[in-house]
Amino acid sequence: MRRLAVCSLVFCFGLNLPVWLGCRRSPEGSQASQGEAGTARADAPQDSAQTGKPPGFRTGTAAPVSPGVPQVAGPPPGKLWEAFSGQKALEAVAAQVRLGARPSGSANLEKCRMQIQTSLEDNGWDVEQQVFTEETPRGPVRFVNLLARFRQGKTARKDTQRALVCSHYDTKRFSTIEFLGACDGASSSGALVELSRVLALRPALAEKVELVFFDGEEAFVQFSETDGLYGSRFYARRLRETGRSKQFRFGILWDMIGDRDLTLTLPPDSPQPLTRNLLESAEALRFHSHFSYFDRPILDDHVPLNMAGIPTVDLIDFDYLSWHTADDTLDKLSAKSLEQVGALTVHYLERALAKGE
Repeated sequence: MRRLAVCSLVFCFGLNLPVWLGCRRSPEGSQASQGEAGTARADAPQDSAQTGKPPGFRTGTAAPVSPGVPQVAGPPPGKLWEAFSGQKALEAVAAQVRLGARPSGSANLEKCRMQIQTSLEDNGWDVEQQVFTEETPRGPVRFVNLLARFRQGKTARKDTQRALVCSHYDTKRFSTIEFLGACDGASSSGALVELSRVLALRPALAEKVELVFFDGEEAFVQFSETDGLYGSRFYARRLRETGRSKQFRFGILWDMIGDRDLTLTLPPDSPQPLTRNLLESAEALRFHSHFSYFDRPILDDHVPLNMAGIPTVDLIDFDYLSWHTADDTLDKLSAKSLEQVGALTVHYLERALAKGE
């Protein structure tokens, strides 16, 4: 499989301008096993009829986690990011992968959902199941988003949240392979469970964040206005209808963040102020070399949120050979990559929500 060149960048913070450092090309000739006709990467030379999605676009689409993670003393003030454990995140990812394929509407996804919800509740978060049914190319399907808010007192309030951190937890349905989605689905969701533990160490920060696990990110047949991004489209619509969209200042979406060779390929239309500030956190943590811009738009769960008026950036590694293949397995992941993305996000949340960005 021939892969595209990805160009690295840093930001000249004084001028707010991207500075290109050059391009790297992945090794030629690497070939991941293919599932079915609609599963090739967006950069492969195939048309939309073969891939099942518009050219240049992608779909966004745990040993079980021990309940009741001990609430040990937190890190020094201002260094909460140091508490994020890539190993704990990887354990949560592994628990999801062991369930097998987890497409929307399946019994395995129900098991995954309960596993995630139990871990969140053990970490001090109230979980709302946002249940809805949508027509799909395969008929009506029941979807369930998980919305987590930190509990202060008996129940969590719904008016204190100012930031979203999101992931999808479903995997794409294939008829020819068992798609485990270790990176595409489990990596971001497992890391989000770990984020709930870390934020709980700072209740005043945790109550400003809403954690969202989207169901139905993956299209059943071909991405369109009615197929794919089911969970994020419904969630964004409900935010607008209830007026809650106005309370959120920004959002961060995680997708495919566990690759051992991590490169976060930012969509070219990423909200610039938010992206610039995130890159400042990356610079502070000496993590900026893992960023690049993808050369085409990326269709993912950040799109409905941006359309709802919430500036949202997609932290995604789309430079991943095993995307939508049977090779998307746990051995392709790294605890270090999960820890880097988690620490970066916590670092930014502390800065942004402390000073009201």
